[in-house]
Amino acid sequence: MDTLKSPSPGHPATGGTAVATGATRSASAVTATGLTKTYGRGEATVRALDGVDVTIAAGAFTAIMGPSGSGKSTLMHLLAGLDDATSGTVDLGSTRLTALDDKALTLLRRDRVGFVFQSFNLLPMLTARQNILLPLDLAGRDVDGVWLDVLVQTLGLGQRLAHRPGELSGGQQQRVAIARALVGKPDVVFADEPTGNLDTRAGAEVLSFLRRSVRELGTTVVMVTHDPSAAAYADRVLLIADGRIAGDIDDPTPEAALAGLDALRSLADATPEVVR
Repeated sequence: MDTLKSPSPGHPATGGTAVATGATRSASAVTATGLTKTYGRGEATVRALDGVDVTIAAGAFTAIMGPSGSGKSTLMHLLAGLDDATSGTVDLGSTRLTALDDKALTLLRRDRVGFVFQSFNLLPMLTARQNILLPLDLAGRDVDGVWLDVLVQTLGLGQRLAHRPGELSGGQQQRVAIARALVGKPDVVFADEPTGNLDTRAGAEVLSFLRRSVRELGTTVVMVTHDPSAAAYADRVLLIADGRIAGDIDDPTPEAALAGLDALRSLADATPEVVR
């Protein structure tokens, strides 16, 4: 997507200070230790992640940023329980994801994790309201009407609930997808390039809503992005290169995020591409 306007809420003008990876946070939503992911065998082996240690703070907005081939999407997939690690552990709160079987992982993702993807993945025959409530319907869970009203108000969807996806703009469809991810009160929401299919204005609106969901609703958000301006909406940016955490930035500015990404690209240019 196009470059977004830098966010004004929640970030001091003096932000963008690089800090040591693993800085102390009051509580963690997700913790990974020694996380490794390889593909292939023998000489064809590709190491997508190489001994990653990372802690995702609860109630905060964390961005994972790196150039193509850095392993950022692989890291998100392992943190979310969408893929299996070759070695290492992932803990969602007190639950060890890497010790669960496929059925238990499926139930955990359904009940405790929300997802927002680049493509909106809305069912075209359902209204916005029906799409939002679909995870609860599939899980046989009751709707918390008060929470639904809070989401609808926060995301500005009050006049759009009866509309089908084809009657909504791209930005409105992504807001419906965010509400769907939040309606079950998940422990963590994972967003993979959530503004990639949106224009500048719609992308900025979606990022602002993710920012508000953290600030006003206490949501934990983990977002993968290659866009420094998008990363600047986060509380913290994790920089990843060649399957390793290369550093992080607290209270990032677009300029600081861009400088970090440029440094990672320089590293990537000097080494073979890994896995996106």
